[in-house]
Amino acid sequence: MKSLFLLKITFIAVMASLTIRQHAIAQQGYRINGAVVDTASKSKLVNATIYVLNAKDSTMRKYVYTTAGGFFSIKDLPQGEFILLATYPDHAQFAEKFSLGAEQQVHDFGAINMPLSARLLQEVIIRGGVTAIKLKGDTTEFNARAYVIQPNDKVEDLLKQLPGLQVDKDGKITANGERVTKVLLDGEEFFGDDPTLVTKNIRADMVDKIQLYDKKSDQATFTGVDDGSKTKTINVKLKPDQNKGAFGKVEAGVGTHDIYFGQALYNRFTASQKYAAYFTAANNGRVNLGMGDNIRLGAGGNNVQVGDIVIPNISRDGDDNFNGNYNGRGLPVAQSGGAHYDTKLNEGRQTINTNYKTSYLAVNGINTTLAEQNLPAGVLNSNSRQNFDNSAFRQKLDFAFTTILDSVSNLKVTAEGFLKNTKTNSNLQAVTTGSSFLNRNMQHQVNNSDVSVLNASLFYTRKLKKEGRTFSWNVSEVFNQTQSDGFHNSTIDYFNPSGATDSTRHIDQRKLITQRILALSSNMTFSESFSKTFSIVANYGLGINNSLADRQSFNQSAPGAYTILDSAFSNKYQFNQLTNQLGALFNYHKDKLILIFGTRASRVNFEQRDRFNGGLYKRDFINWLPQANLQYRLSQQSNFSVGYNGGTVQPTIDQLQPVRVNTDPLNIIVGNPDLQPSFSNSFNGKFRTYQSLSGLYINLSANYAFSPGAIVVKRNTDAGGKTTIQFANLQGAMPQNAALNTVLGFKIKPIDLSVEIELNASAGQSYSYSNNVLNRLQSRSFSGTAWVQKNVAKRYNWSVVAGPSYNVREFSLQRTGNNAAGFFFQANGTVYLPAKFLVSSDLSYNYTAPTTAFNALEITNWNASISRTFLPADQLKISLTANDLLNQNANYSRNITASTITQNYFDAIRQYFTVSVSWDLNQVGDNTSKK
Repeated sequence: MKSLFLLKITFIAVMASLTIRQHAIAQQGYRINGAVVDTASKSKLVNATIYVLNAKDSTMRKYVYTTAGGFFSIKDLPQGEFILLATYPDHAQFAEKFSLGAEQQVHDFGAINMPLSARLLQEVIIRGGVTAIKLKGDTTEFNARAYVIQPNDKVEDLLKQLPGLQVDKDGKITANGERVTKVLLDGEEFFGDDPTLVTKNIRADMVDKIQLYDKKSDQATFTGVDDGSKTKTINVKLKPDQNKGAFGKVEAGVGTHDIYFGQALYNRFTASQKYAAYFTAANNGRVNLGMGDNIRLGAGGNNVQVGDIVIPNISRDGDDNFNGNYNGRGLPVAQSGGAHYDTKLNEGRQTINTNYKTSYLAVNGINTTLAEQNLPAGVLNSNSRQNFDNSAFRQKLDFAFTTILDSVSNLKVTAEGFLKNTKTNSNLQAVTTGSSFLNRNMQHQVNNSDVSVLNASLFYTRKLKKEGRTFSWNVSEVFNQTQSDGFHNSTIDYFNPSGATDSTRHIDQRKLITQRILALSSNMTFSESFSKTFSIVANYGLGINNSLADRQSFNQSAPGAYTILDSAFSNKYQFNQLTNQLGALFNYHKDKLILIFGTRASRVNFEQRDRFNGGLYKRDFINWLPQANLQYRLSQQSNFSVGYNGGTVQPTIDQLQPVRVNTDPLNIIVGNPDLQPSFSNSFNGKFRTYQSLSGLYINLSANYAFSPGAIVVKRNTDAGGKTTIQFANLQGAMPQNAALNTVLGFKIKPIDLSVEIELNASAGQSYSYSNNVLNRLQSRSFSGTAWVQKNVAKRYNWSVVAGPSYNVREFSLQRTGNNAAGFFFQANGTVYLPAKFLVSSDLSYNYTAPTTAFNALEITNWNASISRTFLPADQLKISLTANDLLNQNANYSRNITASTITQNYFDAIRQYFTVSVSWDLNQVGDNTSKK
């Protein structure tokens, strides 16, 4: 009994002590305590560092070191939500969210287990419900298991749930207000440079992690010296147990107006190999699964940049501007296919990655163009209508091989080949009016061209004995050949002021064109670290380019026989260029500050030989490319930078000594051998902050550019509407422009709503000469966008984006102005109904106000679908879709230059209805859906 009495006294004393202690704590403020323990040895971790992160504003404070027993105790904390972070050398960091308030004034963490894990140093792990995020230095990693994944969801569906990420209807990804341009699969490219072949093809239930980061250039990654070149990148990491098996999808649909589409995808993965293949066919605008092919020096653009000089692409003659891509203009018929293979050999010491893609695209339609050209005495108005029927067949094969030669050196070999055949057929009718009817132009052009491209490179890297001292050598080859065979037939009637025909010019010629480019380049780079904070990257490059441009024009000797050479519009040029480049980039990095500055200088020896008439044209010049960039990291998720880039702008050969062409007799280009190079200057500033817990992000960017002595166009138009074009250095004025962009994103947590607001403003002035009078275009643009999104798993999701715009365009020659307001609205949503039904709809509205030159434009496009899934795993789906319910779809664009306003209107795919069936195959991991 005595023992029991003593026990009661002891219990009462302890309870009284606890009551007094809790009362004291309440008086002192809120408090936390706990102990840090090594997971393996169970020993207490002495002097572990304890941080407390404020979840509201992401501010972090270092509070205490643990005592001899591994214990910590922190008092006088305010109430609110926090994250406790514990660190200890050679141990994984620990973080846990907790709250302090009236109901919980003390939080006891108990024993905190921290395992040994050197590779997890610098990690911050945030454990929670749907916001499972891991921060690894500059990388934000999302845990796919923390998000709800529907049966047969793709990576794109998972990305839409991640905070700060947006995916539009075309598959383009924006992360915290910045465009994502590269998507990798387990760190490797999948089907080359098509991001959507990952996001639309890979199953979401196979994904382990989504990593978001700024990918440095290969050179910067190797040397460790930041060169300022970064690409916003997403890496999709697969689950270890999901990296084996087969999966894919088959879909087919038919509709009204003979609409059809179909696709088949198949993927087979093993631990070290990936196989994939796809095929598509459609006439409803589905061109391929990806976002297009990019080929260095391929068949795109009007000119070819080789080294430091621009050579006119004479194979792109007249109105033959079809590059084999579809952008919503006209009515398409498309087929595409591809195959992918990558593997790791010799325990990962060698890797092989190869892709093959092929596509066929035929597009026909009508293009209506309205143009207004400003002259000192008034304006010229042009109205044209072009019927076009174009097609392109493309094949691309690329290959990459990397190998670890030894502990300090690597070798990467890449190659890509590209073949394209393009056929174009167009008929053009155009009239030009001023104060009276000036001319009428009728053209018929047919062209058949073949493009061949072969690029290859070797990239050797070696780390030398001293830390920070490296050497790399890149050798590359480019071969590009275009051969075309076409016919140009045009008739131009010129009218006098009374409206009667004054004269007529007729052209009927066959055009045989060959353009060939062969370029070899070598670039050696050496890096040296002088201290822990200061380093340099120096490079020397040598480039050799030999190019041929051969145009032959033939007149008819008899109907259908073109054998008479027209020497006035035939030519053959040999271009030879030797480039020596020397550059140095200095890098100062201390604590949160990075300073990058340096320059490159190129000495170019250029020679142009006239193989047709004889003659030699030479140019020797030096190009300077200075740059500087200052970056300051305010915190792990906030940074600020300012930068400068300058560069010499050399006149092109087409501006100095153009090749004579007659495919556009109303616009004739003449050369100006007295042109001098100009120099461009560009300044930029950026501020970025992102708070992973709250989902708040802010991006601010501004830039300003100006070009003294800029090269501008001079247009002299005669009374018949014929324009002679020449280029000249601008005197007494300077083109300049400035822009400001602001992006604010945040999450309204009580209703789980994601919001982004973007504001843009820009202003500038550009110049041109019109009939020897200087014409200035002053432009100002203002726009705002608000985006709202909500996603409730297995119930519904929707997003709305809308905003106004206002553009001011004022010409000094004609001060009537062409100001225009605009507004756009886009909304889409999906609702999950009982019995496995799914309803989706999207609506877009675009309005452009009238100007002095053009009428208002207003287009509304509304699409809707209903679908139902079948089978236990929902792998079968049947859908009914309505496209363009209001039958208003169209494609139009406006373009304003220093002297001309142009509006293009193309016909586009209009209203149709389809029924489709899709089936998903999944034989990966524990999934068992069979054929």
